[in-house]
Amino acid sequence: MNAIVAEDGPLRRDPERTKREILEVATAEFSASGFAGARVDRIAELTRTTKRMIYYYFESKEGLYLQVMERAYALIRTIERQLDVAGLTPVDGLRAVAEFTYDHHTSHPDFIRLVNIENIHRAEHIGKSAVIHDLNSTAIDTLDDLLRRGVASGEFRTDIDALDLHLLISSYCFFQVANRYTFRTLFGRDMLEPERHSYYRRLVGDMIVATMTDLARPDLIQPASGSDRSGPLR
Repeated sequence: MNAIVAEDGPLRRDPERTKREILEVATAEFSASGFAGARVDRIAELTRTTKRMIYYYFESKEGLYLQVMERAYALIRTIERQLDVAGLTPVDGLRAVAEFTYDHHTSHPDFIRLVNIENIHRAEHIGKSAVIHDLNSTAIDTLDDLLRRGVASGEFRTDIDALDLHLLISSYCFFQVANRYTFRTLFGRDMLEPERHSYYRRLVGDMIVATMTDLARPDLIQPASGSDRSGPLR
């Protein structure tokens, strides 16, 4: 990783740029070493700043990590908002969301590693962030709108809600990155080979559309849960 310009240069007069570049380096450090293994000393060295300055901006190692997580979630949600599905049919819109998610996850491996790390910590850090909670609600709202339009037109089944649909899409895309090396070692196939990208991208779209347009299956019965934000679209 290339070091960043010294603090007595242009960065000293541009605190927002300094913070941005600290976050970029910290993202790589936390994703590579985890929360416990990441070193603020190393982040300071790679940005040619000081621990004191990092703590001035972020207050603590946990504060820095939390802003790294918020930035990672903000990126995917910002790009999602640029994906205009309002003018698409429900089927085409759903496919677009699935394929977009595949493109994002496979091109942002640091995001997947960070989410894995946070699961090891049982989400104790992101649980303190109202920002991440609010950001993620937009992803569910997009799917909820597509589902309601698809149900109204008679194209989509009614027994799967937006949260479960998000789960289905995310789990497929997440697996490609999180399990790349174990899968390759055990089965001899690298899922992220560039030659396979279009194939797996199309496959996730086919899977999701086929699941939601399969109207012949008997309804799933969802368990009642007070933590659900939405239920079946009846």
